[in-house]
Amino acid sequence: MKIIESPRDGMQGIKKFISTENKAKYINALIEVGFDTIDFGSLVSAKAIPQLSDTTEVLKLLKLSETNTSLMVLVANIKGGEIASQYDEFDFLSFPFSISETFLKKNINSDFEKSKKIIDKLQNICEKTKKQLIVYLAMGFGNPYGDKWNLDVIFEWINFLKNLGLKIIPLSDITGEATKEKITLVYSNIIKEFPEIEFGFHLHTKPDSYLEKIQAAYENGCRRFDTVLGGFGGCPMTDYELLANLNTFDLLNYCKKNNIQNSIDFNKLKFAEEIALKIF
Repeated sequence: MKIIESPRDGMQGIKKFISTENKAKYINALIEVGFDTIDFGSLVSAKAIPQLSDTTEVLKLLKLSETNTSLMVLVANIKGGEIASQYDEFDFLSFPFSISETFLKKNINSDFEKSKKIIDKLQNICEKTKKQLIVYLAMGFGNPYGDKWNLDVIFEWINFLKNLGLKIIPLSDITGEATKEKITLVYSNIIKEFPEIEFGFHLHTKPDSYLEKIQAAYENGCRRFDTVLGGFGGCPMTDYELLANLNTFDLLNYCKKNNIQNSIDFNKLKFAEEIALKIF
């Protein structure tokens, strides 16, 4: 199982600015834990996400020489991609797409056609700079905004991304639409149809419903999960802020009970948690 830790998602909605030094201290602790990837920052407008306006400054303070953990940074436009391409430390660029055009407008002030052009350009940037683009499909398990949602819509967008050469496509539920039945329906079909794609699961959830959702995703072939230590955060653009991220410890407890191997050093994770509790 690949575990992608996302301090970016945990911090982005916090209004009180966390110092650059404290962010770096926390992320450096996470780097030692053994995560596959750390989604640590974003290169978007400081007005949109002021908490992450110091992403490149945090990067300068990270200790990356003795780790196998990759770094991912979120970009929402071509300018962000061009900036990210200048840093060798970034392995992955992520783009927050949504199969809901309503949410695209709310989240990054975009639409389908504009986003297609951005994704195409970002993929070209990544290919030239030996990075990998990851496009998240938000509203992957239902749509609270009234836009069309079904397997055909999901297949359409996966095919678009596949034809551009993308190899990793996480699906997101950030509004609580996912049920175990929808998760089962989606993963059982897309993994069968697109075996060459690595599909992930980015989940915002209430504490009493995470277990059946993890289980539905895992039992239907998903082996890539996003987490946030302590379950902090949530998307400030959804109007569903009370839905927290999947807690790293909850996923690890599921792994332990089901003998699922992972690369996490639990003692180092506890140390990172101590830092997180002080920061958050």
